[in-house]
Amino acid sequence: MEDERSATLPSQKDDIVDPNVWLTTGLQMPGFAVSGVNAASFKESVWIEGFRSWVVHSITEGMSFKGWLLLTDGSGKLLSLCVIDGHPAFYAPSECWMLDRAGEALALASSTAVSGKPLRSSGLATMSVIDENGRTLCVIGTVSQSDTKGDMLYQLAGFFIPCLLLEAEKVHYQQQAGKQRREKAEFLKKEAIFLSIQKLFSLIDVQMILSEVIYQVHDFFPDAKVDLLLSQDGPGGELPIKSMNIFDANSELCMRAFMEGKPATVPSASASLTEIAAPLAGKQGVYGVFHLRMGEFHFSQSDLRHISMITSAAGIAFENGKLYEQSNLLINELRLINELTKRLNQSLKLNEIFQYAVTELLQIFGADYCCILLSDPEGEKLLVQVCNIPDIDHEVFEVDEDFPGIVYRTKEPVIVSDYDKEQLVKSKLMEFTGCRSLIASPIFVNGDVVGVILITHRVPNYFTYENYKLLYVLSAPIGLAISNASLHAEVRRMVITDNLTGLYTRRYLDDQVNLHQKVDLCGSLIVVDIDDFKRVNDTLGHLAGDQVIIQVSEISRTCIRETDIAARWGGEELAVYLPHVGAEQANIVAERIRLRVFEETNPNVTVSCGVSDWHASDEKVSVEHLFYRSDMALYMAKRAGKNRIKLG
Repeated sequence: MEDERSATLPSQKDDIVDPNVWLTTGLQMPGFAVSGVNAASFKESVWIEGFRSWVVHSITEGMSFKGWLLLTDGSGKLLSLCVIDGHPAFYAPSECWMLDRAGEALALASSTAVSGKPLRSSGLATMSVIDENGRTLCVIGTVSQSDTKGDMLYQLAGFFIPCLLLEAEKVHYQQQAGKQRREKAEFLKKEAIFLSIQKLFSLIDVQMILSEVIYQVHDFFPDAKVDLLLSQDGPGGELPIKSMNIFDANSELCMRAFMEGKPATVPSASASLTEIAAPLAGKQGVYGVFHLRMGEFHFSQSDLRHISMITSAAGIAFENGKLYEQSNLLINELRLINELTKRLNQSLKLNEIFQYAVTELLQIFGADYCCILLSDPEGEKLLVQVCNIPDIDHEVFEVDEDFPGIVYRTKEPVIVSDYDKEQLVKSKLMEFTGCRSLIASPIFVNGDVVGVILITHRVPNYFTYENYKLLYVLSAPIGLAISNASLHAEVRRMVITDNLTGLYTRRYLDDQVNLHQKVDLCGSLIVVDIDDFKRVNDTLGHLAGDQVIIQVSEISRTCIRETDIAARWGGEELAVYLPHVGAEQANIVAERIRLRVFEETNPNVTVSCGVSDWHASDEKVSVEHLFYRSDMALYMAKRAGKNRIKLG
């Protein structure tokens, strides 16, 4: 019996059914030829689903059939099997051939398996589906006890192809619908990315650009944790922005993206990604890295492309915003420099320049304290010229101490972020004021350092690198203004000062006496003349004569007050004006000059003096009248024997 079953049933090895065995043991029907269908048109699932549809709608409806229906591909490989005993039951090949022998599988699936009796008189009929080129697309077969199995199969085989094509259309439609859905979703995402990029490029403020791109990344990937690591100072607030630390071993992925300038991912055996680092890159460099991490979900390669598009656009927008900031900053700095230079050059008085410079610098930098120091002629000390700290005004600093000394010696600006943590030197200014932030810059005049500007604040890390650079730039017009004022003062001193004696000129004396006569109540004038000066020149020479004039001038200068005015009248004559002094007091001063000249000059000479005064109550008050009276008094002193004083 076992051999009989083996003779009537096909053998099976490795799930492959040999159609030739079937054809020798059963009934072969003519092939059913179809057009427009080829083996590569449909997947295996289409053949199986088409077979199932054909069985359900063609075999079981309105017909009594009991047995097996089989489907193989063109090579004889079993694709599906259906056992019908009232209702169809479909089995996959692995389920059909669980038993080693086909006969035992038939006995198990057959209706007679319940009684344990094997099916003896079974038969097999097959029909091939052939394409228009004559190639076998599939083989359908039936195993049943009915003698009409071949006729039934032949009659119903024509309906198999429509079922197959219908199923193929369903699959194709589903594929097309799925493709359209995916394309639509992709289009909508690209459109959203386009609008996002468009919005990014419409912004110019760096803070708004970073806020917008972080919002967009969160919007596209709501399940991702997003951090932005910047390589430079960025806006704070509530944005998830951190400083990039190149020494952090945990940020290797971000550093790789930063160094390579392209997105970096963690290597994975699968195509799914859980961590992405995308650079914030512009045309001039990389400014930071977006770090995205997923937990339960994963990024796809499409997500990686979308992230790259957003961060690339954000990098360019960020760079444009930075350039806009820098251009505005540069414009403001140029405007500030121009305004400062203009205002500084409006005055040629050093005190006014210093006061204005300190006021403006305090306002520009929002500082607590500011002071300006100038070096002495020997370059050994730095004297505070102006400061908004009264206790430090006119303080003297050595050139080898404190921050002024460092700036003066190195000729370089200095910035201190936190004095309490960076006490490179001991600073009187910082400790006296309790300040922790400092910027300092040298003041150059014709390439040489002539002074130092110090600006401080109590808050640590207050001044930025931009402030540091700006102060260095602003020190140039301040130095120029100091140079102009110094040159003007020197020229003015030369104009109003006698080159030989260092005393004022007669013109300056005339102007000052005129001014005093307009506001004072009284004043006196002493005219001093060296006796027999021509004899000194003739006997000792003009150089000796010049030395005599210089000695008399120095004696006259040291015999009067700082408020008095000593001038060279002309030749060997000098004049001294004493504000608020009457003739009697002026006579005492004149006597002091006469006596010291007689005692201290070498070669020894004598002087004659003429003294006159004026009062506001006088009928005639003028410079000429005052000078005339002194000159007449001097003439009388000469006539009286010289080396004496006369009142006019």
